[in-house]
Amino acid sequence: MAIWRIDTCKAEAGYRSNASIYNLIRDGLWTKPVPIGQRSVGWPDDEVRALCAARIAGKTDDEIRELVKRLHSKRAELLQAV
Repeated sequence: MAIWRIDTCKAEAGYRSNASIYNLIRDGLWTKPVPIGQRSVGWPDDEVRALCAARIAGKTDDEIRELVKRLHSKRAELLQAV
C-alpha cells in the first residue's frame, strides 16, 4: 500500500485544485487524510482508487458516502491489528 500526496490524488481523480479534494472531504465524499509527517498528509492509494472506481461506476453521492464510511472503518480495523 502506498500513500499518495494530494497532487497524485488530484491527478488520479482528475481534480484541478486542492480545494476540490477538501470540499469532497467536508461533504463526506472523500476519505480524510492520514498524517505522514509533522506537517504533511496523504491518502492510501487503494482508497483513492476505490473512490475513483465508484465515480466511474456511476454511484450516487449517498453510495459514495457509504463507501467512505466503510473505508474509514477498514482503516480503524487495520490500526487495531497493529
